[in-house]
Amino acid sequence: MAEFERFAPSLDVRAVVGTKRERMRVRSAACDRDGRESELARDGRCCDVLITSYDLLRIDADDFAARTFYCCALDEAQYIKNHATKTARGAKRVQARHRFALTGTPMENRLSELWSIFDFLMPGLLGTYMRFREHFELAITGGDEDAARRLRSLVAPFMLRRLKADVLDDLPDKLESVVYTPLEGEQQRLYAAHEQQLRDALTLQKNNRHNKQFNERKVEILAELTKLRQLCCDPRLLYENYAGHAAKLDAIAELVDSAMDAGEKTLVFSQFTSFLALIADQLDARGVPYFTITGATPKKRRLELVNAFNADDTPVFLVSLKAGGTGLNLTGASVVVHADPWWNAAAQNQATDRAHRIGQTQMVSVHKVIAKGTIEERILHLQDAKNELADQVIGGGGVSLASLSQEELLDLLEG
Repeated sequence: MAEFERFAPSLDVRAVVGTKRERMRVRSAACDRDGRESELARDGRCCDVLITSYDLLRIDADDFAARTFYCCALDEAQYIKNHATKTARGAKRVQARHRFALTGTPMENRLSELWSIFDFLMPGLLGTYMRFREHFELAITGGDEDAARRLRSLVAPFMLRRLKADVLDDLPDKLESVVYTPLEGEQQRLYAAHEQQLRDALTLQKNNRHNKQFNERKVEILAELTKLRQLCCDPRLLYENYAGHAAKLDAIAELVDSAMDAGEKTLVFSQFTSFLALIADQLDARGVPYFTITGATPKKRRLELVNAFNADDTPVFLVSLKAGGTGLNLTGASVVVHADPWWNAAAQNQATDRAHRIGQTQMVSVHKVIAKGTIEERILHLQDAKNELADQVIGGGGVSLASLSQEELLDLLEG
C-alpha cells in the first residue's frame, strides 16, 4: 500500500485485510466476473487494485476464484514454490487474463519450485509435475547438460531477469567482505567435540553396506549440523550455563562501532532469533539503541519500526533472516552484517537488498561474519558449487540443506 501511494498515488488501491466481514466488503469493491461495477465501488467505478497476503489468499480462495481479474501479480512468488500447499493451490485458482510472478529466488532448493511457479503462470507449459520430474529434474540433478539446455529454452522466453546493475545506474556500489573470527578456548573445544562426534557417526554409516541407516537418520544429522552452526555463533544457544567467550559477539560489536563512528546505520541479520537476543544484550551493555524484528513481530508493528528506523537516529536494526529477508525497505542503513551464513546465498542476498535498493544514497558495505575453520567456512564453498545448477537454468540460485548427500555432509565436516 505504501509503495502504491508513493509511485502511483492516482490509483484506487485497497487492502483485503481484517475480519472475514471486512474482507468481503473490500472485495465487493472489485468488478464481478462480467466486469460490472459493484454498488460499493467508490466514485461509481471499480477500485483499481486489490492487495492481500498469501495467508488470506489461502483462506479466501473460493471468493477470489469466483471472479475474473485483468491481472494477477504474485510478489515474492517463492511462496508458492511448494505445489502441494494450500497457498500454492489457492493462488493457481485465481482467474486472470494476465499473470506475473516476481521473485528474487525462483529456485531456492530444487527444480520443482520453478515448475510450481510456471504452473501458476502458464499451466501445462512444463507438463505435469511427474512428467517434469522424469524429463528434467532427475536428469539435470544428475548432471545432464542437454536437459538443462532444453529446460532453459522452454522457460527463457517468459523470464525477464532484471539485475540492479542494469536498471539502476545511479544505485550506489555494494562492497562485500568476509570477516573471519577464530574460535578460542572452551568454544573451540565444544565445537571440535561436536564436529568429531558427527564426523565419526557419518563415517561409520558410509562404511555400512546398506545406506538405509543414513536416510533414516538424516533429520537427526541435519539437526546436529544446526547445533554446530549454533556453537559457531555462541555456545549459550546450546548450553545455558556456558560462561566462556563467544568470538562473534566481539566482531559484530566492532562492526557496529565502526559504522557508528562513520555516522552509518547497521542491519544485523541472523537465522537464530536466540542469537539476536544475545547480540541485543551486548548492545544494551554498551548503551547502543536498536530495533528488532523477528517472526513474532506483528506486520503492522514491523512497518512502524521500519519507518522509525529510516527516519530517526537509531543506529542498529536486528532482523531475523526469515522475517526480514523480503518486504522491508531499510535504506536508512548502509552497513549490513550477516551474523551467520545460510545455505542459500540467494536468501542472504535478498536480506542485503533490504538496504541496497531504490532510495539508497550511500555505498552499502556487506560483512559476512564467519567462524574460521568451521562448517560456516565450508558453507561458503558449498554455495558456490551448488549455484552451478541454478545457473544452468535461470542464472542464479542456492543449495538445499535437505538434499545434501552423505558425501557432501562429510565434506562439510572434513573441510
